Amino acid sequence: MKLSFSTNAYRNYSVEDSIRSISSVGYTAIELMCDTPHAFPPLSAEKIDSIKKTLQENQMEISNLNGFMMCAVNDFHHPSWIEENQKDRNIRIQHTKYCIELASKLGAKTVSTEPGGPLLGLSEKKGLELFYDGLNEVIPVAEKNNVKLLIEPEPGLLIENSSQFLNFMSRFNTKYLGLNFDVGHFFCVGEKPDELIKTLADFISHIHLEDIAESREHKHLIPGHGAIDLKKVFDTISDIDYKNYITIELYPYLDNPENAAKEAMQFMNSLNLK
Repeated sequence: MKLSFSTNAYRNYSVEDSIRSISSVGYTAIELMCDTPHAFPPLSAEKIDSIKKTLQENQMEISNLNGFMMCAVNDFHHPSWIEENQKDRNIRIQHTKYCIELASKLGAKTVSTEPGGPLLGLSEKKGLELFYDGLNEVIPVAEKNNVKLLIEPEPGLLIENSSQFLNFMSRFNTKYLGLNFDVGHFFCVGEKPDELIKTLADFISHIHLEDIAESREHKHLIPGHGAIDLKKVFDTISDIDYKNYITIELYPYLDNPENAAKEAMQFMNSLNLK
């Protein structure tokens, strides 16, 4: 298994220090957060060079660009793809275009994004229309840059589960739109991640990993601290011959992200994964 760690746990550190820390734990890649204080695009040529240099010095790759969070503008979810105000929607659309262009410059193959956003009184039908229209503005940029945009279903947002995702994806005919499979998110909404991996295999281009408590509350836990049968999950990942990165995403562990990264790595090693 190719393991990565997301820099969104390192929001109290520079991106360069985050890379060094994650490398020191033993990971071979980072997922780069396209938000403050790490890489909110567009970035200067100097900043891009600094990230590239730090990656090279630490023999690290980029597993994925996380274009989900937008705290530089508002918060984790806003502005979303489905804001009622078009100006706010355009901020999300432009941000995603910038993320895709940044991915191309950094040699990353994928960018993950939110699954629409919170409905906040908007009908599901209208939300899906807005999300569809917004993605159609971005897909040509993904095609031009040869970077795949990945939708990440999440509890409480427009697209939460596998059936909603599959129904929505049936509207598109492009290889530049896929799935960021978040193991914990699907568990939170009552689905079985190990079974879903086979069902959604054709769409999966990147995987997020965290554990979740038996209550299925959407709170990311260090792998091994929750109720998900992660051994089953990894067995299924192996069965579909998945070749890309699995990124451990532990953004709540801001106080000591390096310890969280270490404990996650120790748990993964204990499973004797191939």
